[in-house]
Amino acid sequence: MKYHVKNLKLAGGGKKRILWADADMPVLQQVRERFKKNKPFKGMRMSACLHVTAETANLARTLKEGGADLLLCASNPLSTQDDVAASLVKDFGIAVHAIKGETNAIFYKHLTAAIDHKPNVTMDDGADLVNTLHTKRRKEAANIIGSMEETTTGVIRLRSMEKEGRLMFPVIAVNDAATKNLFDNRYGTGQSTMDGIIRATDFLMAGQRVVIAGYGWCGRGCAMRARGMGANVIVTEIDNIKAIEAAMDGFLVMPMAHAAPLGDLFVTLTGNKHVLRPEHFRKMKDGAIVCNSGHFDVEIDIPGLRKLSKKVRIGVRNFVDEYTLAGGRRIYLLAEGRLINLSAAEGHPASVMDMSFSTQALASEYCIKQRGKLANAVHDVPDQIEQTVAKLKLKSMGLTIDKLTPEQVKYLASSTEGT
Repeated sequence: MKYHVKNLKLAGGGKKRILWADADMPVLQQVRERFKKNKPFKGMRMSACLHVTAETANLARTLKEGGADLLLCASNPLSTQDDVAASLVKDFGIAVHAIKGETNAIFYKHLTAAIDHKPNVTMDDGADLVNTLHTKRRKEAANIIGSMEETTTGVIRLRSMEKEGRLMFPVIAVNDAATKNLFDNRYGTGQSTMDGIIRATDFLMAGQRVVIAGYGWCGRGCAMRARGMGANVIVTEIDNIKAIEAAMDGFLVMPMAHAAPLGDLFVTLTGNKHVLRPEHFRKMKDGAIVCNSGHFDVEIDIPGLRKLSKKVRIGVRNFVDEYTLAGGRRIYLLAEGRLINLSAAEGHPASVMDMSFSTQALASEYCIKQRGKLANAVHDVPDQIEQTVAKLKLKSMGLTIDKLTPEQVKYLASSTEGT
């Protein structure tokens, strides 16, 4: 088995971390047990380009138990947990190509290894794997039954490819599933982003002005958590409806140009490019902190910030770089503009990833069962999968809900009753 990890001697700590997370992922445990018996992926080669964390490790274990010949590579150079990567290789026999802090050259070397694996099914965080198959490795794309995409950024890219008529195989938009974005994006991103910021900076949220760029589910979660910790939260948006929602949720809403001189901390969560630009940096106060919790490191115009700066000090703290502008004002960039929650912290809690990865695993099974029947387009996760995951999660939480009475079923199906 070919692999490329930092150090296999780290495996002991990684296994402990994986099993600790697994204990808080009861739905995925049940999926794994069924997969172990039914082997839905028998004979399938799978390549997954995902954040290599303890939670992802349990998804990888589930796919392997289902019979998959799996290769896992990192979807972000800073999100890998090296001890987890080592344990997956040593303790669970899964080929992993991922090292925290890997260079861009190594990142793409790992991506190449994932394609050289000759997969039938792929999984992506950000669509880098799918994009490479559509550009540099089109021959291998012909062998793909389907792919799963788990990020907002990736789904945006894939829908663009579909619109242009370039998509060569079906993709399931796992990110758009309610069992993913309502919980993973909102509660997972909200908590883990705050965790990463605090670990990196020891920043006190209470009383500070925190600017949240983007009010999608990730932005909602971060705004909610920052306010819960006592911050005065400002939201910036480009969508009229989301801006109204943010205002009615009790947040100040304004353009970034107006928020720039006010903010103590800026967090981008848009999936777009250059949300923070030189015209904003010029207005920021001394000591302003900027970070990103969107998938790619393009949301903050880092080349623009570097060009404005008279001096740059790398690593004034772990994951903190200091940019000094004319006049001596300092701006602190966290985690090189990459995902702060996975670079400086541990990513989403296992409990919320339990739903996301159960949905991911079941969507993969569905994709294989529908082989040859799905158009080369971006597809939603079937509602039956969503309801199954939600039902199992409720049960694991010790919660029950009401059921419709026969009278209610009849009423909902009828158009004859009225006032």
